[in-house]
Amino acid sequence: MDLLALADFILVARHGGFGRAARATGRPKATLSRRVAELEATLDLRLFERGARMLKLTEEGRALFGRAGQLLLELEETAAAISSGGGKPKGRLRISSPLLFSQTAMGKLAAGFALKYPEVRLEVTTEDRAVDMIEEGYDLVIRVNPNPDESLVGRVFLHDRLVVVASPDLARPSDGSAIAAVVRSTGDRVTWHLKAESGRTSIAVDPVLGLSSLVAVRDAVRAGVGAARLPLSLVMHDVADGTLVTWGDVDAPDIAIWTLYPSRRLLSARVSAFLDHLKQAFPKGTPDELAAYVGR
Repeated sequence: MDLLALADFILVARHGGFGRAARATGRPKATLSRRVAELEATLDLRLFERGARMLKLTEEGRALFGRAGQLLLELEETAAAISSGGGKPKGRLRISSPLLFSQTAMGKLAAGFALKYPEVRLEVTTEDRAVDMIEEGYDLVIRVNPNPDESLVGRVFLHDRLVVVASPDLARPSDGSAIAAVVRSTGDRVTWHLKAESGRTSIAVDPVLGLSSLVAVRDAVRAGVGAARLPLSLVMHDVADGTLVTWGDVDAPDIAIWTLYPSRRLLSARVSAFLDHLKQAFPKGTPDELAAYVGR
């Protein structure tokens, strides 16, 4: 494959047309058109749908641009960093972060990163769904207990665990009757299983209030509506000052918070810098460390 032709294709795709790319770079429009046509002939693929007034990437063109565009950009940055002796990270950094982590820690993290690397334009979006990093243009995603994905690599930077908490005024039932509970979504009565040194115990639960945010769930539990299963880091301060009490650890796998990025790309200076920033913020990666970072 002709890398110069590939670079010209990426240039046209980024600017949304041959004319725009030519005006932005001072390159002849005819040269760009010829190079892209040569690349299409080499690949035996149509990369653009050409209309009278518009140019649109085909499905194959979007796939090539998504993978090769970022790779070429990072190659350029690597070469520039080497030639300049290793400058500071710069450019755009897009991160997807889950709701709870964004609500509690990301504002402080992002602000610290922005102050440390003023030439990086950090953009963080908040969502719990599994995003398509390549298709949606993310450089890094933060996820809780993600499903295995062979196309991604990553590392765990925080650990947490679920506990059942309640207001001190709410007594845990001893007769097996159901306790009022605040949950992510209401439904029929369920059973929560707890683990302790003495063995496994169970609590019958009547979901009386459903809230989509775990921060809102915690606030409702503080108000005495019912018990809830929440991450230890989120309620550690409340337990310490007696606002809430714990009934035990939930009998479930521990929470692992990961950073993920595509394995088929060079790790950009921006992503490396953010990973180092996370490591400095959470050197041990424990629930109490996260609670201390978030604060009261």
